[in-house]
Amino acid sequence: MYGTLYLVATPIGNLEDITYRAVRILGEVDLIAAEDTRNSIKLLNHFDIKAPMTSYHEFNKIEKAHELIAELQSGKNVALITDAGMPGISDPGEELVALAHAAGVTVSVVPGACACVSALAISGQKTRRFAFEAFLPSDKKKRDLVLEELKKETRTIVIYEAPHHLAKTLGALLEALGDRQVSVVKELTKKFEQVMRTSLSGAVQYYGTNEPKGEYVLVIEGKSRKELKEESIAEWEQMSVEEHMQLYLDKGLDRKEAMKAVAADRGVGKREIYSQLIK
Repeated sequence: MYGTLYLVATPIGNLEDITYRAVRILGEVDLIAAEDTRNSIKLLNHFDIKAPMTSYHEFNKIEKAHELIAELQSGKNVALITDAGMPGISDPGEELVALAHAAGVTVSVVPGACACVSALAISGQKTRRFAFEAFLPSDKKKRDLVLEELKKETRTIVIYEAPHHLAKTLGALLEALGDRQVSVVKELTKKFEQVMRTSLSGAVQYYGTNEPKGEYVLVIEGKSRKELKEESIAEWEQMSVEEHMQLYLDKGLDRKEAMKAVAADRGVGKREIYSQLIK
């Protein structure tokens, strides 16, 4: 019989945040696949866990994943851990999980700490709907594409950032999204945990004179639907009816659906749009 792949959440700062089940599973598995064995050995030593470790990270995620699948298919139980938090979330573990499912290997989750959800909960921003972007791409073109998509995002946005990139990222967010409210959350669960509720412009100003220290999560308010609608109206008001129609046709709507959408945007009946198109 195949073994089980366990996705085991580890503390994001405070070691007391590990669960009893996580300690038990890590002590019982045949092998632990860790993002950085040098970092994870400290955790294992703290809880006197003796299971053997192997390295699984961004640079060997495909080749090593196949090796781990072979171990699982031989009947061994494998635990996947990341440096901090839940493996598979903004993490190369997603590749291993996908291959495990494809190979018919059972995947089980051992939940625990997660910086995204923890920061969202403590932020004071709206929490019912949110978009998790993890780290923005380092490549400028890719980053600009993501920022362009986020301009119209109505959900609360959650972004990770390292201290040496924080000021630059805040500036890029301010330029792309406008001056929205943001909660700058740093050092979650650690001694100097802090939440600074401010605006993006306020955060840019603050970190222009104060050196960022620690790991950060930015929780940014989404664009209001009212503001989004006003921007949409302003956009199509500059268009002819034909151009407005083409906008929806390019999005894949058929002519009847596009006409209905144009009429709804302009607050008129479909007959009036049809009449203008005929003229």
